[in-house]
Amino acid sequence: MPAQPQITTLSNGLRVVVTPMPTAQAAAVSFFVGVGSRYEDARTNGLSHFIEHMLFKGTERRRTAPEISEAIEGAGGGLNAFTTKEITCYWNNLPYERVETGIEVVADMVQHSLLDPDELERERPVVQQEIRRGHDSPGSKASELLSTATFGDQPIGWPIAGTIDTVQGVTRQDFFDHMGRYYTAANSVLSIAGNVDVDAVLKLAERDFADLEAGAAAPTPPADATRPSEAEHYIAVELREIEQTNLALAVHGLGRRDPDRFALDIMNTALGRGMSSRLFKEVRERRGLAYSVGSGSTRYRDIGTVSVSAGVTREHQEEALEVIVAELHRLVDEPMGDEELNRTKDYAAGSFRLSLETPMSFAQRWGSQLLHDGELESADATVAGLRAVTAEDVQRVAARLFADPKFSLAVVGPSAPRERLDEILHG
Repeated sequence: MPAQPQITTLSNGLRVVVTPMPTAQAAAVSFFVGVGSRYEDARTNGLSHFIEHMLFKGTERRRTAPEISEAIEGAGGGLNAFTTKEITCYWNNLPYERVETGIEVVADMVQHSLLDPDELERERPVVQQEIRRGHDSPGSKASELLSTATFGDQPIGWPIAGTIDTVQGVTRQDFFDHMGRYYTAANSVLSIAGNVDVDAVLKLAERDFADLEAGAAAPTPPADATRPSEAEHYIAVELREIEQTNLALAVHGLGRRDPDRFALDIMNTALGRGMSSRLFKEVRERRGLAYSVGSGSTRYRDIGTVSVSAGVTREHQEEALEVIVAELHRLVDEPMGDEELNRTKDYAAGSFRLSLETPMSFAQRWGSQLLHDGELESADATVAGLRAVTAEDVQRVAARLFADPKFSLAVVGPSAPRERLDEILHG
């Protein structure tokens, strides 16, 4: 029997989802806040990510960063955090008998962080070095450029970590204002999974999160769902004298709860997931144009992207791009055959099942879903949705995306002129 999550709302309005897994040796604690880079303005871009760093730097109880990490690692566990365009998550993973420590530490971090001025100034260049490291990675830089090429100059198109200049410009008061607005019970979810007693961990959560202000849920900021109109904006080229040309191609996709989301997952799996996908077979195996090629889809609350990335030599850049575009159009023009469709559904459903094997995987899935959607979709429901997809469904969602595509493209490395790339995209 799959683990069954239980949702409870604490007295201050914090939603807690607990997933008991009696045979597990671990307990995973994840605290989700409904804020990311799309909730920032041009001056404070990167603030959500900077705050994520600072909450590890000391609290009223644990005055230094080592005291925080030692509390978890000294219990045999690990801890970290991440920031996206829409959420920030703080997590730890411990032996199940130490779950109390995990809950207490994350509660301490999000409620009683010192945001010490000296620590803030020490961490500022650390965040800037993280940004520089991303710029030095051609694949990461192409992904960042693609986001702006796809969405333009608006928050959802900006880099999650901000820029060197915006990180330099944010003030300590910005941190307090941001956390006061978004780090509230109504805008957060605590998710715990593992070999735990539900009533016991709920009592711990009620005790340890008592200082979290009730607040209100943050509405999703509006996003303009149009691609920049000029080629110089929707095709971003950063010339570098390196061995490989890094391509990243995208179109606007679907929101998280779009009725076609399961068909999109099947389409994307057939297109570019795994060694049996169309892109892998055509671009790599049959033509030898790339070592790495694949596709992905990102779904935000109201909007999304479908993207393809590849690393090729300059001499193969144009042919590879032509083949990729042709494969996207083929999804519209030709229905999938039964053998490919069934194999793809088996792969999509099976890999999804295998992704839910640990307490951490359940803590992350349910916490994110509850915060984003206000409800949970069982693993069986997801699998049923994937298996119900028909060839007509795949062709319909492909037509939504690629029948009249407005492609955006990012290139890092040696490249053909922008005009030639635009000709291939829209020729």
